[in-house]
Amino acid sequence: MTPAAAARRGRDRRAEALPVAAGLARVPAGCAPRVAVVGGGIAGLAAATALAERGAAVVLYERRAVLGGRLAGWPTTLADGSAATMCRGFHAFFRQYYNLRGLLRRIDPALRMLTALPDYPLWHGSGLRDGFAGVPRTPPWSALGFVARSPSFGWRDLAGLDPVAALPLFDVRLPWIHERLDALSAAEFLDAVRFPAAARHLAFEVFSRSFFTDPGELSAAELAVMFHIYFLGSSEGLLFDVVREPFPYALWDPLRRYLEGHGAQVRPGAAVESVRPLDGGRVAVDGEAYDGVVLALDTAGLHTLVANSPGLGDPGWRERIAALRTAPPFLVSRLWLGAPVDPGRPGFLGTSGYGPLDNVSVVSRWEGEARRWAAATGGSVLELHAYAVGPGADRAAVERRLRAELARVYPETRDAPVVDVRHEWRADCPAFPVGGYRDRPTVRTPDPAVVLAGDLVRTDLPVALMERAATSGFLAANALLARWGVSGQRLWTVPRHGRTAVLRGVHRLAGKRHRP
Repeated sequence: MTPAAAARRGRDRRAEALPVAAGLARVPAGCAPRVAVVGGGIAGLAAATALAERGAAVVLYERRAVLGGRLAGWPTTLADGSAATMCRGFHAFFRQYYNLRGLLRRIDPALRMLTALPDYPLWHGSGLRDGFAGVPRTPPWSALGFVARSPSFGWRDLAGLDPVAALPLFDVRLPWIHERLDALSAAEFLDAVRFPAAARHLAFEVFSRSFFTDPGELSAAELAVMFHIYFLGSSEGLLFDVVREPFPYALWDPLRRYLEGHGAQVRPGAAVESVRPLDGGRVAVDGEAYDGVVLALDTAGLHTLVANSPGLGDPGWRERIAALRTAPPFLVSRLWLGAPVDPGRPGFLGTSGYGPLDNVSVVSRWEGEARRWAAATGGSVLELHAYAVGPGADRAAVERRLRAELARVYPETRDAPVVDVRHEWRADCPAFPVGGYRDRPTVRTPDPAVVLAGDLVRTDLPVALMERAATSGFLAANALLARWGVSGQRLWTVPRHGRTAVLRGVHRLAGKRHRP
């Protein structure tokens, strides 16, 4: 399998392969450019992979001792003496993540490190429950099938929508959708559509909070893109896969070996302080000369590096970087309980109406390490998430509240002894605020030798979350490879416009007369 073919599509026949610039398959022998990749998360690993496969001499810098970025994992010892792996929380590998899955196929073409969860259930504190098992994958049957099965969104609710205000959801094109909706919040858009309150709380808030942001702060354009990716624009469906073992063992240790097998140097524990453009189109990374650099950092890391690199970019670009915001803090609590949960509990559950609790994962249902601990002790391993927590919140109180809400969701956990617990507080995810799209930085910077990657980067493609990170990393590598006449990584996306020509046409006619 050639590198360009590795990021293959899924089941959707309308998935789009993006054109690849013509060029050499590899850098000519003896002419390998040196490239620094700063950041060892998904974006940096994708960029390093595409560059190393094509013969570039890659050095990957990661300030922490572990790779994976927001999917990193590290060892810990529990109160009972057991060795365990802690991480920053559950992640769903949707089937629409063509480029991320293409990256992972480097270490296993069959993706055996992933396993499917049978449903994506949603529960509201009022008692309403929804799910996506059995819902058709292909639009518009996916939407109609959901309505037919949903207790929170029925045919009467569908008839009550404002059809003109809802039409942008059927005609998502980038960057046009941001020009159309970026000035609205997700909450304002749903008000204009007259989306019913029950379904709004049960479905849309769960989705919007997956961006770690309250719907009142999230750009409506981002919500529309997300709805397109996962529901109305793709026939991959809303079910997803999870990793069979902790992230380091399933993903990043094998990918590090793959990179090193292609000649890359991986430097964990190496923080980069500054980047300085040099004469002749080169760049210095902490004084070491390179032919190109990929900055694959989170928002705070990029802020710091740019502030410490006064010669980098131009004033306008530096202002846009400085203006980038992070989403509010979030909490991941992992509990090792001394009692089992009911065997019918799903591996993952999205929640709303349970205070700050946004989802519950029964990790011992699907992760091998947790399953083995549960089998040996008769217990269970659960993970609780709280997104968009107020910056001034009493963190200990939030931790206690999550435990209490878990008992409401799964009553059998109320009296379960806690063998051990880990709380991870973070505030490093990018914000996608109302009106923020225009000034979001792109992969290319004012210096052709310097490119950006990460889920904070604007790509003008229908990608989100982990897939945005992987896609931007490959795009960054492609931009550098093009400078040296080398063809880059082929990328795939879900369809880049609405699937139904009639609805697209109606929307474009209506759009001339209506603004929500």
